[in-house]
Amino acid sequence: MGYDKGLAQRVREEMEGLTGYEEKQMFGGIGFLLNGNMACGVHSGDLIVRVGQEQYESALAKPHTKKFDLTGRPMTGWIVVNAKGYTRDQDLKYWVQRGVEHALSLPGK
Repeated sequence: MGYDKGLAQRVREEMEGLTGYEEKQMFGGIGFLLNGNMACGVHSGDLIVRVGQEQYESALAKPHTKKFDLTGRPMTGWIVVNAKGYTRDQDLKYWVQRGVEHALSLPGK
């Protein structure tokens, strides 16, 4: 399965230049990491955001989000934002920033 390269480029533009930034192919898509911790990713046409345990429920309460579940077991602390939730640049920036904040709160790997 491929991933939306246009969405990946938009995420890349938000994160490039941050200290510890790197990209990795993962879960059939691409992950965007800071200091070895995933912040965001793109899988198919969805934006994956790692928000952490504390922000998980409030993030799921936002429009156009759902649990991140590729295997039948949702990953707590990770959400999926569908295209309606990131179409506008300001919405994408909001979600990428949530992922960045969480990744930077973790010890580097």
